[in-house]
Amino acid sequence: MKKIMKSLAGETQAVPPVWMMRQAGRYLPEYRETRARAGDFLSLCYTPELAAEVTLQPIHRYGFDAAILFADILLVPHGLGADLSFEAGEGPRLSTVATPGDLAALRPAEAVHDTVAPIYETLRLLTREIPPETTLIGFAGAPWTVATYMIAGRGTTDQAPAHSLKSRDRATFDALIQRVTDATILYLKAQIDAGAEVVQIFDSWAGSLSGTDFDEYAVKPVKRIVAALKAGHPGVPIIAFPREAGPRHDGFLTATGADALAIDTAVDVDWAARTLQPDGCVQGNLDPTLLIAGGEALRSETRRIRDALSGGPHIFNLGHGIPPEANPDNVHVMLDALGAA
Repeated sequence: MKKIMKSLAGETQAVPPVWMMRQAGRYLPEYRETRARAGDFLSLCYTPELAAEVTLQPIHRYGFDAAILFADILLVPHGLGADLSFEAGEGPRLSTVATPGDLAALRPAEAVHDTVAPIYETLRLLTREIPPETTLIGFAGAPWTVATYMIAGRGTTDQAPAHSLKSRDRATFDALIQRVTDATILYLKAQIDAGAEVVQIFDSWAGSLSGTDFDEYAVKPVKRIVAALKAGHPGVPIIAFPREAGPRHDGFLTATGADALAIDTAVDVDWAARTLQPDGCVQGNLDPTLLIAGGEALRSETRRIRDALSGGPHIFNLGHGIPPEANPDNVHVMLDALGAA
């Protein structure tokens, strides 16, 4: 069994398997070269040969235990009919969904495949090219996080437009969450059919939900996605990442049925070992900025996280995506420290 799959099955390993969120990205010179050939970000996502190439670049360079599909969480709204572009230095821009009429203009969930079909071809290519010991991870954004972008038309610091729509027109907001959830189920099922061995659900803005809203929009949609995927693919593990959920991490695996919980940098690893690992595998949670500075701080923190979570199933990862400013050589420093006594 592959190392990642062992941890996801509940096995404790002396040296945990490792991969990094956003491991195929701008910090790598080979990625920047491939992206330049693609012309723009969306073309890179939708050109299977190039997307497979950048997916495998960090595997060839570092030998990580998993490769994560190169794509973007906003491909689902693109498949639902939202206009989508990526502006250099400004991030994504989408047409907004803020009224019942905007919602009615979206395509049905089943139409998502028409746009994202190249993503499935990327996965099929990867199944032929990936090293046999490397796990292939697919992913999607969680419905709440995806909806925040669709409502605002861009990323926001506080998700205020989504909270506003939720307050003033709960029916439209709920229908949007439902549409995104339905499409995400279909999208992830197709990823698994195309070769993904594991899937991760990224809820980057889960931390802006509280109280019953957290249960309604961070827990319930993920629970529904997990149940649907498990019904057809019971052997495929699912990693949930409710970023900045704080104490609401406790019980999240039990509530959603996911197999592993990715934790962000703010989560205390000693608390995670006591509170979260009894429920399943914990993934995380090195501060990504340490890969900019490197040095002894990086080495000591890598070892501290490894040792704190050594009593249960653990996948070593970052608390969020690696920054573009990271030094690629510092990833080797991290890997050396992870395996050192």
